[in-house]
Amino acid sequence: MVLIQSLLLVDDDQDDQQLFIDALGSVDSSVRVNFANDGMEALEKLQNNHPAVPDLILLDLNMPRMNGKQFLQTIKSSERLKDIPVVVYSTSSNENDKRETAILGAADFIVKPLRFLELCDSIRYLLGKRWRP
Repeated sequence: MVLIQSLLLVDDDQDDQQLFIDALGSVDSSVRVNFANDGMEALEKLQNNHPAVPDLILLDLNMPRMNGKQFLQTIKSSERLKDIPVVVYSTSSNENDKRETAILGAADFIVKPLRFLELCDSIRYLLGKRWRP
């Protein structure tokens, strides 16, 4: 089982980023988290290896410049980056979004929880799941 030691949260909402940091700190403060405000920034960071390739990527769908689906399609076509598990982390609960992102290679789809304790539970789930063989 691969333990999650680092993750990249790709989300343009600063409030959601801060809430995630707070919840992650409450669940497991040893996990390093880095941020990108859209898919383009995330790709630049990953391609420049800054930060180092994360164990898991959490990906919002609705972002400027490069949205989540475009990012997912791009990363899954990259030989170096395609094996990083990507979990869609969005306010959308649309079944078409779930189906489409699964086809594009998303490992999972989590609807952003409305309550802090639910977010902590989602983070526990993410950290406890076996993402790669």
